[in-house]
Amino acid sequence: MLSLLHLDLLKKGKVLLAFSGGVDSSALFHLLHSHSITFDIAHVNYHTRPSSDQEAQSAEELALTHNLRCYTHSCRLEGKNFEHRAREERYTFLQYLVEKHGYNYVLTAHQLNDRLEWLMMQFCRGSGLPELLGIRSIDHREGMTLIRPLLEHDRESIEAYLAQHNLHHFIDESNTDDRYTRNIFRRRFSTPLMQEYREAIKRSFRYLEEDNAALIDDVRIECIDELYYFCNPKNSHSLIVAVDSILKSLGHVMRGNEKELLKREKSLIVGRTYVVTIEDTYTYITPYITETTMQKEFKEVCRIQKIEPKMRGYLATHPKAYEAIRRLKDDLKPLLYD
Repeated sequence: MLSLLHLDLLKKGKVLLAFSGGVDSSALFHLLHSHSITFDIAHVNYHTRPSSDQEAQSAEELALTHNLRCYTHSCRLEGKNFEHRAREERYTFLQYLVEKHGYNYVLTAHQLNDRLEWLMMQFCRGSGLPELLGIRSIDHREGMTLIRPLLEHDRESIEAYLAQHNLHHFIDESNTDDRYTRNIFRRRFSTPLMQEYREAIKRSFRYLEEDNAALIDDVRIECIDELYYFCNPKNSHSLIVAVDSILKSLGHVMRGNEKELLKREKSLIVGRTYVVTIEDTYTYITPYITETTMQKEFKEVCRIQKIEPKMRGYLATHPKAYEAIRRLKDDLKPLLYD
C-alpha cells in the first residue's frame, strides 16, 4: 500500500477530499478508505469533455456506496486561461464548504510528477524558492489548510496501485494536449527525469521544503472589508511572499518586475487594481480607487496620520477599513476587527 503524508493529522480532523475521479484522486480516495480515515468528497463539473457528466454522477455514486457526503458544483468557464480560472473556481467552492461545514483539512491529490512539472515551469519563468515550491505537502490558503498526502509518490507508482487493486478511474484527455504548457514539460522533461531519478528527486523536494520553512517567516494576514494587512516580518523576502500570496488570492499574479519594484518602493499600484503600501510596522493592500469625493475632515486626518494617498480613495468609502488603519497607526498591537 502507498504511504500517506501527514497521516496523523488526517486521523484527527474533519477531512474533505477534492475529487475529480481521475488517476490521482481515485487512488487517494481508496487509500484514505484503506487507512480508515473519515472524509467527504467535493467534485467540480466544468462540462469540458463528453464524460464530464458521467464523472460527476460516478463521484456521487461512489460516495453513496461508502456512505460519504458528496458536494458537487457545476460551472461553464469560457475565455482564455482556463486552467487558472478553473483552479480559482475550485478553491472558491472548497473554501465555501470549509466555512459552511467546518472541515479542518482539504486534501488534493497532487503527486511527485505534478511537483516537478510545476518547479520546472516556475524555474523557466525566473521565480524564487517559494514559487518553485508552490506545491507543498501542507499549505494554507484563504482560511483553508491544504494537505497533499500523495506528494512523495510518482505517477507510475499511483497507476500501478490502481491496476493492482483493479480500481475504477477516468482518464482526462487534456493531459496529453500540448496546448497546455504543463503537458509539454511533462512529456519532454519530467517523465524521463522521474523514471531515471525518482528517489533523488523525492529527497531533494523534502530538503527544499524544510529549507524554505526555515527561511520564510510565518505571516498572519488579517482582512477587513477589502483591506488586507499584516505585521511586517523580519526579512523583505518573507514580506514579498506574503504580498504575493494575498494578491494571488485576489486573482492577480505578480510579475517579476513588480516584485523588484516592491523592494525599492514604499507604495506601489499593481495591475492598476490594487495598492500595496509598506510602512515601518505594517503592510497594507487595498483596491485602487481614484475617482471619489473626500470630505475635508477626512483629508486632514489622512494628512496628520500620514495615510498613503493612493489608499485614500478606497478608505473614503469604507469606514471599517478606515477606522482599522487609524487604530493600527495609533496602536502597534495587531488588530482583530469585530
